[in-house]
Order: sequence, then C-alpha cells, then structure tokens
Amino acid sequence: MLSKEILQALKGYAEKMQNSVAFVLQTGEHAKRDELKQFLSDIASVSDKIAFEERGDTGLRSPISFLLEADGEDTGIRFSGIPSGHEFNSLVLAMLHGAGVELKLDSAIQQLVTKVDQPLHFEVFVSLSCHNCPDVVQALNQFALLNDKISSEMIDGGLYQDVVEARDIQGVPSVYLNGELFANGKVDGAALVNKLIEKFPQLTETPVESDLPLQDVTIVGGGPAGVSAAIYSARKGLKVTMIAETFGGQVKDTMGIENLISVSKTTGPELVGNMMAHLNDYEVTLREHVRVNAIEKGHVKTITLSSGEQIKTKTVIIATGARWRELGVPGERENIGNGVAYCPHCDGPFFKGKDVAVIGGGNSGIEAALDLSGIVKSVTVFEFLPELKADQVLVNQAEKRDNITILRNVATKEIVATDGKVSAIDYEDRATGERHKQDLHGVFVQIGLVPNSQFAKDLVKTTPYGEIIIDEKCHTSEEGIYAAGDVTTVPYKQIVVSMGEGSKAALAAFEYLLAYQQDGEDAKLDATAAAA
Repeated sequence: MLSKEILQALKGYAEKMQNSVAFVLQTGEHAKRDELKQFLSDIASVSDKIAFEERGDTGLRSPISFLLEADGEDTGIRFSGIPSGHEFNSLVLAMLHGAGVELKLDSAIQQLVTKVDQPLHFEVFVSLSCHNCPDVVQALNQFALLNDKISSEMIDGGLYQDVVEARDIQGVPSVYLNGELFANGKVDGAALVNKLIEKFPQLTETPVESDLPLQDVTIVGGGPAGVSAAIYSARKGLKVTMIAETFGGQVKDTMGIENLISVSKTTGPELVGNMMAHLNDYEVTLREHVRVNAIEKGHVKTITLSSGEQIKTKTVIIATGARWRELGVPGERENIGNGVAYCPHCDGPFFKGKDVAVIGGGNSGIEAALDLSGIVKSVTVFEFLPELKADQVLVNQAEKRDNITILRNVATKEIVATDGKVSAIDYEDRATGERHKQDLHGVFVQIGLVPNSQFAKDLVKTTPYGEIIIDEKCHTSEEGIYAAGDVTTVPYKQIVVSMGEGSKAALAAFEYLLAYQQDGEDAKLDATAAAA
C-alpha cells in the first residue's frame, strides 16, 4: 500500500526514535480492515522500534480503530479510519512524538496543557482531503502526550457516516470534547488553545515565565509578510521571534497559486511548507498557536500572549494578514458548520451531489465554484455587482461548466435553514427589487478579507476599515512599530506584494536599531528591559 519511497522516508524518520511504539488495532470485521492492517504492518516493517498487534479489549470505536502505545503505555492517541492523505503526517508525527522526538508545541502552551486536572476526551471528525484538519489532529495528539488526563481520536467522517449524520456534521474539522461540540468550521491549533483557555480560565491564572532574552525584532504573524520579515531580520544577525496563531495564514487555504514569480505553479500548503523550511535555515524563535493580547508601548515594548507569556522587544513588525469577510446576513453565523462554510477545499466533499452557492464573484469566488463543480450537483455564483471582479481567464472557465450558473447584480438577504441545516438562500435582484428564494444545501462565502488588526486598534492608527496606516517604509504611527502585508493600507493584497512588504519592514526596523546604536541608546534599551 505504501510506496518504496515513503517506506524509505519512514525508515529515516524512525532513526530519530528513542522509545518503542506500538499500533494496537481493535479486533473484529470491517470491509476496510485488511487495508488498514496492511497499512500499519508496512509502517511497522521499517524499524524494530515499531510494532503492530491486534487486541479485542481495547474499548475502541470499531474494528478500524487503533491506539498508539509508547513503551507499553497508552498515549491517549486514537485513530478511527485509515490516516492517509493529509492525515498521514498526523500519524507519523504521533508515532515520532510518542517515541520521544521533541514536541512542536512551544513551552508556554506545554505548561498550560500540563495544568489540566480533569479528564478530557477529544474527538476530531476530519476529511482526508482537508488540509486544515491535520493542524487540529496534531495539536490535540500533542495535548494527549503531555497530559495523561487527555485523549484524542481522529475520526474519518467518510467511514463513519452514521455518526456524522447523528451529529449533523456538515463541515470539518469538527471537534467534540467529552461528547459535546467544542469547535467546528474554520478552526486550527490556535483556536483550540484559545477555546481551552476560555473553558478553563484557571490555566492562565499563574503567569508563564518567558525563557527569551530581550529581542531585537518580534514579528506578529506567520504568513508571507511575516516570514519574509523574519528571514530578512535574522540575516542581519538580530534576535528574532515570530508569533503566529497559524503559520502560513490564509495562504494555507489557497489551492492554486500561479502568479508567484519564478514559481509557475504551486499550492498553498506547498508554499507554506517551503516557507517553514526557509525559516528553519535561520535562528528564529517561533511561538505558534498563540495570539497577542496586548502590546505595551515604550523604548522596550512588552508583548503579552494568550498563553500568559510576556516578551520584551526593541521593535515590532505587525504582519497578521486578514481573515474571511462574513456576509453579515441572518442565518450565516447560526449555520456555520451546518451548511455555511468558508473553505471549499475542506468542506466541499460534504456536499457531493448536492446544490450549493458561492457568494462572491472575485477570483476566490470563481475559483471556489470551479473547484466545487467537480464534486457537487450544481453551483450558483451570487455576485453583488453588475460585473464579476475575477480574472477573465477564470470567468471563461466557469462559463464553460454546465453545472455553474452565475447571477450578477444580486444581494443575498438571508440564509435559510430547515431542521438545523441550510436549505435555501433568499436573495434580491438589485435591478428590479424582486425577491427570490433558491433551494440548496450549502453556501460558501467568498467575499474578500478583513484585516486582523483588532489587538492593535489602540496601539497604532488604522483606517475605518481596520487597515494599519503605513508609509513607504512600513512605519506606523508608533515609533519602533512597523506593519506589512494584508493588514496594512498597502494596495493589492497579493502574496508577492506581502513578501516584498515584509522584507521592507525588516529593513526599516534594522535602520531604526542602527540609529539607536549610533546614538548610544541601545544600552539604555537593555537597561530598561532589565529593570522591567
């Protein structure tokens, strides 16, 4: 089942293992069981530190459920289904981490997780084609390894349709905690940490001590602008920290990228992987899955994270990008995960053979319609303006598809649900004022982005739309604080533009630090930090 190339790669990974691990499969009968047995046996064959066995007393969900043991002890990690596709990495990482390879979670989050003092069982319903789901599975698997009161189970929704239907799940990842819905729809590792803190606020009552010295540059954001700023700063020999709720940002949700100069074609996940590999070439501290709660001004800035950690830094570069814009109509928020979605790549498979809508006629909207047209029965594109904003090459492709209909100059008024699931859209013809209702099962909202600048609204000047105002060198209204990319007033929200802006912000911050060194002020900064 696994190719020679994959098995050879696994053999190399296994050399890093310090402890033995075992895949323990529940006994029983299932159409997919032989395939899963071969899959696990192949993995176990690459190292004598990996075992595969079958037992009848595991208490697992089904005959295609297995758990992971490390040195004979249950890790709390379970998989129900065959973790192939995007989830193959989740399985490999669980195996390596269980065998003693260092966890990817930063120390502050690890401290939080170890404070949990009550049993927590997470169930993560995934689609193997979802590129966001592994972030959630991998984060929760690490939670389980850190704390024996926590367990986590990946569940392939395609193989457990009865459970999916019983819980009315229409989007992934969908996370349940102790049998109750915990998070669904657009969720990632950072959202899990934030929700855990919201549910158990006592976890942050004790301050988390930072192990970082005074930083020269701290970048808030892990997308193209943030990565570019970090690399340029590190190349100057500066002490650099990056804070990222989700490394890669919105780029992870972009499947087709054909306008990144010198790269004729790539995907978002591939580009994010390349950015991480490039970042790892330099001494950059990464704080991932946490958000910035506050930034205190001064010659030395203090950044407080959601984990409770405080980082002292001389300069800050804000590169937090943007998030999906919501329609703001009745029935939208209420039905997220129940027919309303924002990622066609993640949630499209749940609407196979059904009628769906895409709201928005820009590049994102038409690309989404094209992607969905190969899965669903029909796609109707709703565009508010009289003309589409998408590139003509995309429009031409959409108009050639028999199952794509494009409605122009229409306004979505309400998303209608029946029995807890989306059943129709109520819209208005803006030319005539006539109201119409179209029956369908899913709505994918693709109407642009909103800058992620909430935490900075009282820190630097922003436009009425929330964009951080910058000059030609990425200076904000506050000395020593810079901004770059989609969160700013820079026109044209493009990956290549964000990368250029990130490097420019880093160079501007370096100029600022040089000026203080020349004036003998750097010693004052260090003294101020020490006193703080």
